[in-house]
Formats: sequence, C-alpha cells, structure tokens
Amino acid sequence: MTSLRRTGILAGFVLSLLLAACAATPPAQGASRLQAYTWNLASVFDARGQVEQGWQLPGRPPPQLSFQQDRVTVLNLCNVVGAGYTAAGGAMNVALPVSTMRACPEQDLMALERRVSTRLPQAARYEIRSVPGTAAPTLVMTFNDGGRWELGGTPTAATRFGSPGERVFMEVAPAEVPCPSGGRTCLSVRDIRFDDQGIRQSAGEWRVFDGQIEGFRHEPGTRNVLRLQRYATATGPAYVLDLVVESQRAN
Repeated sequence: MTSLRRTGILAGFVLSLLLAACAATPPAQGASRLQAYTWNLASVFDARGQVEQGWQLPGRPPPQLSFQQDRVTVLNLCNVVGAGYTAAGGAMNVALPVSTMRACPEQDLMALERRVSTRLPQAARYEIRSVPGTAAPTLVMTFNDGGRWELGGTPTAATRFGSPGERVFMEVAPAEVPCPSGGRTCLSVRDIRFDDQGIRQSAGEWRVFDGQIEGFRHEPGTRNVLRLQRYATATGPAYVLDLVVESQRAN
C-alpha cells in the first residue's frame, strides 16, 4: 500500500511549464537585477513610514519573491502565488495573482497569503539599493498608497553559477543504494521526460547518483520526482532543486 501526496503541482506544474516556454524571452529592461536574486520580505511600512506587523509568521520563513522573465512568484505561503509583471525605469506593474488553490490547515498562513495576493497588484515603483558592507542588495517596492516593502536579496543559482542552466527531471527511488566508493549510501535515480502538457513520456534506467542536489533532502521510504536546474561546473554538473513534482510514501 502507498499513500500519494501531491505538492500542489496540478496548477503549479502547468504554470511552471508555461514559464519554461518563456525561458528564451530576454528580460525586460530594468528587470535583469530583479531576476538575479530571490527576495525575502524583511520589513513592511505603511504610508506614514510606520512598521506594519503581521507580514511574517513566527517559526516560518518570510514570503520570498522570485522574478523570472515576465512573472513574479511568491513562495513560503500556503500556495505558490504567481502573477505577470513589468518593471522598467523604476516603475513596476503587477497583474492579479493566481495560486495553486491548495487549502492549508494554518489559518494564519492562509490569511498572510490573501494579504500578499491583495497587496502585490498595488505595486507602483521599485528600487534596488546597495547595502554598505555587504554584497547583498535590498529591493524596495513602493505601493500606490505610499506604503513599501523592503526585501533582502540572495543570489539565484543562475547568478552563482553564471548561466541559466538546463531544466531536467529526475525520479529518486525510496531506498538508497551503496555508493561506488563504498562505506556510504547514495541516491538511486533515473531521468524522466515530460511533454508540454506535463504528461510523462519516458523514463531512463536507474543509476547510482553519487552527488548532491542543492535544496533537496531525501526521506528514506519516499519516492520523489524532482524538477531540477543542472549547471556545468569545472568539477562536473551541479544540481539545484526547483520543484518537487510528485512525492509518494510507502507504508
């Protein structure tokens, strides 16, 4: 017997495929620095410059914005929230967001998601500021009522590796296997191919994966299908987790 857990992919995966279709589109003027970082919400101020509370929940990571091509995605909420956007000359416009429509038991997290989704389309301007003594910039988003968000930047994997990388899908078996070098265990994986509608087309042979996948932690007894970005480095390919497409736990 197995119990199947989906990670909000039915809408999120379709959205991700649509995003992939736009990957060849050059970033709009003024948006390239936005796309070079992920942005974690650090502070929120109202129109009078007073701090607004309730935008970060205790024990949870803050909302994180990622600008890719012509869409902005917000993570660390109940659902993955996404919207179209434009940014040029300091002006920003964000369309009405859509989400993966998954209900969460944490009512405060759902409330934060609604708050973020309501606020995003009110964005009017943005500025990326350098922070003295650190390489990490700050994104300041100003809204049409004069309120603002301040978000700390973290370089994306593409920025760190110096290339956009290659999108690949990999299935990870529930059980680990002995590594070729002996004395430890490695992941057992195989390559997966999907069509543009998200339907699985083929699967490769199982092989031993003697490496690391940044952002992924394997749980023994759980099968996962992962969407990854693969980057070429001097020491071999580097893999970064983009999305857990499917997760299945064996009882």
